[in-house]
Amino acid sequence: MTDRPAAPPPDAPDAPGATEAPGRAPGEWLALHVFYAASTRPLLLQCVRPLVAELTGEGLLAGYFFINYWVEGPHLRLRLRPTGAAGAAAEVRRRAEAAVAEFLRRRPALYQVEDSFFAELYNTMFELEFTPEERAGLIGPDGRMRLRANNTFSVEPYEPEYGKYGGPAGIDLAEWHFQHSSELVVEATRTMNLHLRTVVLGLAAQLMMTMAACFLPAEEDLLVFLDRYHAFWNRSFAGTNYTAQQGYDRAFRSMGDTLPARFRAIRSAIADGAPERLPSVLRGWAAHCLELRDRAAESARRGLLVFRSWDGERDLTVTDPDQALAMLLFPYAHMTNNRLSATVRDEAFLSYVLARALREPRPAAAP
Repeated sequence: MTDRPAAPPPDAPDAPGATEAPGRAPGEWLALHVFYAASTRPLLLQCVRPLVAELTGEGLLAGYFFINYWVEGPHLRLRLRPTGAAGAAAEVRRRAEAAVAEFLRRRPALYQVEDSFFAELYNTMFELEFTPEERAGLIGPDGRMRLRANNTFSVEPYEPEYGKYGGPAGIDLAEWHFQHSSELVVEATRTMNLHLRTVVLGLAAQLMMTMAACFLPAEEDLLVFLDRYHAFWNRSFAGTNYTAQQGYDRAFRSMGDTLPARFRAIRSAIADGAPERLPSVLRGWAAHCLELRDRAAESARRGLLVFRSWDGERDLTVTDPDQALAMLLFPYAHMTNNRLSATVRDEAFLSYVLARALREPRPAAAP
């Protein structure tokens, strides 16, 4: 849902997630959708990273983040928030459009989606996630999801999901978090072999277990979350092979004690308030997730988090920090996996093996 829920009362304190600098509020978000049917690595490293660095260095950019999306074809949604400086919004848009256009001219994606496996996946997701009324404006003459032309981009309205993230205060917090998540993924893309699926899965598993351990320190709560996360993806894609469990058990057992041992080490460091004990790639992430947890919990206690009910009929003000953290962990974890280009099958697999690692801390060796 993108509808803005009821605002908090006038005397409510400011949302702790707000990123606005004192003195002058940032401008409105600019959203560019870049249709690029290829690995996002060159787009992130050769276009987004230098663009953001230049705009930030010149005092024109107050924030940014990106997500990967699939409606109308695979594309990267780049969100840029200009500062409140005079002329910043127009200059950010001009520079962003020029940078994306030049990148697409210089490094076009050669892959086409129309007749591929992914076309079927996108249409399956399309059927599942949109109502018939919502699909009507997005289907072509053949009754299937319309695809935008590859190597094109457009400026689109920025539509924050207020209902999912807890209203205006929750969106402020999510946007602050999304920038950190985006920066982490861009840096990992630069320094790690994320073109290898095993590396993506290994990093995604560790980031997910770190965030989950920060938000849900109790083992029982952690297991409930992981089981629900796994069940969601399996249930959503029942009847397809996108989340097939074939090989899950064998893959888990082939890890020996590696994953459970890492899970134990992460949970122990977080429980002891000692993220410095973690490997460097997780150290900053754990510190960030702990701060994110504290900000979300404080927003809940202040009555600032307003979610939309599952049926879309009413707003729900959640003041219990534990309830709010459990509700926010799902979309936070999913969007980090999304930035890593983890697939639907990857998400089901990750939650399965993490739950197994928690339940079976010392699995038998692989035969």
